[in-house]
Amino acid sequence: MKAFNEKRNAETADEIWLLEHHPVFTQGQAGKEEYILLPGDIPVVKSDRGGHVTYHGPGQITAYVLVDLKRLKIGVRDLVTLIEQALVQTLAHWHISAAPRRDAPGVYVGNGDKIASLGLRIRKGCSYHGLNFNVSMDLSPWQRINPCGLGVAMTQLADLVDEPPTIEQVMGKLADSLSAGLGYNAYRSGDSDALLHELT
Repeated sequence: MKAFNEKRNAETADEIWLLEHHPVFTQGQAGKEEYILLPGDIPVVKSDRGGHVTYHGPGQITAYVLVDLKRLKIGVRDLVTLIEQALVQTLAHWHISAAPRRDAPGVYVGNGDKIASLGLRIRKGCSYHGLNFNVSMDLSPWQRINPCGLGVAMTQLADLVDEPPTIEQVMGKLADSLSAGLGYNAYRSGDSDALLHELT
């Protein structure tokens, strides 16, 4: 991700990488040690993204949003809003009402539980890192940290619907919403294992 951002130039196509991580806690630039409560056997990795402490694991979509903000003529706040709205639209497809919070980036369902987290880094006018979206995962590792320092409960899509979709279905819908929000009307899907989407 960092290497891609360092090597890209004005002609490089934007990309969104959609994947699932092995269990890991990541500590963003604003992350405080006291937010890591009992990591146990799950590794903690320091990250250069914005934000605090979060968890990544199987059953959760991590999307790395690698776009040229200068070329798109948008600011960081615009990109955050765009990502949040793509998540809201994706959840609405499964009739789940959700919204962002002005005081804390991310997306929250009606009862205030958090279902998606954001953490970005901007370098040379381009973004990397992105979002985590809980789809159908083991939520117990979230109890080992104070997610984003907010003290909020975490939830996932599978617990909010009668018939949970597959993670591939959710990835497809999220890719559609992100690419539409970025102003692309088509995208090319690459390696199916990594589910890399190159926006063209």
